[in-house]
Amino acid sequence: MRLCVKFWAVAALLALPRASCAANCTTQAELLAMDRNALTATGGRLSEAVLQQDYAALQAALLPAVAAEWDEIRGAVEQAAPLMKGGQIQLRNLYLLDATSLVAPADTQFFCSNSTGSLTVTITMRALPPGRYAVVLADAAGAPLRGQLGLILAWDDSGSEPVRTQEWRLGGLSVRQGVFDGHDGVWYWTRARELAKADQPWSAWYSYEAARYLLVPVDYLSSPNLEKLGIEQAQIKGSPQDAFPLSLADGPRNWKIDAVRLDATLRQADLSVTYESTGVTDPAAQRTEAVAVLSALLKAQPGLRESFHGLWAYAMKDGKRIPVIELPMAQIP
Repeated sequence: MRLCVKFWAVAALLALPRASCAANCTTQAELLAMDRNALTATGGRLSEAVLQQDYAALQAALLPAVAAEWDEIRGAVEQAAPLMKGGQIQLRNLYLLDATSLVAPADTQFFCSNSTGSLTVTITMRALPPGRYAVVLADAAGAPLRGQLGLILAWDDSGSEPVRTQEWRLGGLSVRQGVFDGHDGVWYWTRARELAKADQPWSAWYSYEAARYLLVPVDYLSSPNLEKLGIEQAQIKGSPQDAFPLSLADGPRNWKIDAVRLDATLRQADLSVTYESTGVTDPAAQRTEAVAVLSALLKAQPGLRESFHGLWAYAMKDGKRIPVIELPMAQIP
């Protein structure tokens, strides 16, 4: 069974690529000492709890509004264990998000600029209720897989006198590895540029995807660097961006591929291939069909062999996506 790759659990705070409402953001350097100390303490404590697999501490810190998502969050923390193992928590960035001016939940963007305005990070949230929030990015320094963590915190000012809660609570988290086979996002970005110059557009495109995946642990944050990466990627001629659905002829057969995506299930730089199945149900026949599809793709795009670890095959039939097999490149004819 394929395991969860992306390790996220954000519930109602999940981000979207677009938002309709702007709010205020304060970066780490501009924070008041009181806010910086509070976020550092809470972010450090919760990051350490993820590292130590301290479920009791994480559940106790959970925002009441996302309490129903605890099982998903716990599962994400469990699967994060090998990514964080052997590391020590180091906080990377703090962002304080003020959405108190909202009158109702709304898709919301925060523009987080430094004191000179020369650098702006954009954070995008969906259906965000009015309130104060924070994003904490941290790294498991020294971990072999260089686990990196993104926390969403929410200011809880609930209850009534004489018992009133006023503290930062956990609203969501995301954990990713920081390397594939010892190579980080910067390495993959450099590699993507080299492949683009060598006229290998597919390998270059997915190397950019690997770089983006490894550079930050969350999908709701955009920075000038990530925007630059996206511009470079979009300029690749002959890339797979608009190639699907893709028809591939291999001997007497013609295969239709619906999508090829980066896949980090095995903590390697793999690609998942979703194709239209002929409808075979026998496991041996399914495997034979999948291998034929993967082989046809590599014949059409031979450069992928050297750039990625392996391929996953997913068969589509009657609207259902069925995992069939994963093979290292060397085992695909």
